[in-house]
Amino acid sequence: MSGQTKTWEKQQKILVILAHPDDPEFFCGATLAKWSREGHIIQYILVTCGDKGFNPTTHPEMTPEKLCGIRHLEQAEAATVIGAEPPLFMDLPDGYLIPDLNLRREVVREIRKHKPDILVTCDPQNLFAVYGINHPDHRACGQVVLDAVFPAAGNPTYFPDLLAQGFKPHMPKEVWCSLTQQPNTVLDVTEFWEIKIQAVLRHKSQVQDVDKLVERLKSRRTEDSTDENPRYEEKFRVIMYS
Repeated sequence: MSGQTKTWEKQQKILVILAHPDDPEFFCGATLAKWSREGHIIQYILVTCGDKGFNPTTHPEMTPEKLCGIRHLEQAEAATVIGAEPPLFMDLPDGYLIPDLNLRREVVREIRKHKPDILVTCDPQNLFAVYGINHPDHRACGQVVLDAVFPAAGNPTYFPDLLAQGFKPHMPKEVWCSLTQQPNTVLDVTEFWEIKIQAVLRHKSQVQDVDKLVERLKSRRTEDSTDENPRYEEKFRVIMYS
């Protein structure tokens, strides 16, 4: 599985649905940069604007509303570095995501609207991350996206109100779950790791120490590589529908 490559013969439309600004870059930014440079179209949808991503004690001047606007701009800059289209936001409250039917309907709407060939989200089964407990928004987002894909997005009997609005059923060919502990696909993204770092650094409101963050990202090299000749991978659980 290590070091696999993934190429498509034709240009693919790739839809990335994740919970917060900076999730695309942190979870799979090098892969997205690779795909962009291969000529694929990448569209982000962020379910929240990450409005709670600050500490009121150290940043008393900040408010959730102010941070929401800042993070919109930061994500737009990061998407430009990656080579993605300008990001779209659902702007639901940060930290409160629940994979209920209402949110599932909205995600189905977005899938039918954008009609992606490839859908990227995160693994809802990943309770733990490198920093500790995985954010519940990450898990909720992954869960609602998978629930939207199957069985709803491609079936006209689900959410007939969307069909009446002109959103015809659509099923992506592949779903890529990032931030997973059970990968079945691993991409060598060494060539694009620096782009990932530069995109992550656009999220200035979330970066406390630039040097430490860069050091941490560069330390994520594969065990079979060295500091002098590092190699980097990003891992996914890929579900195929065609």
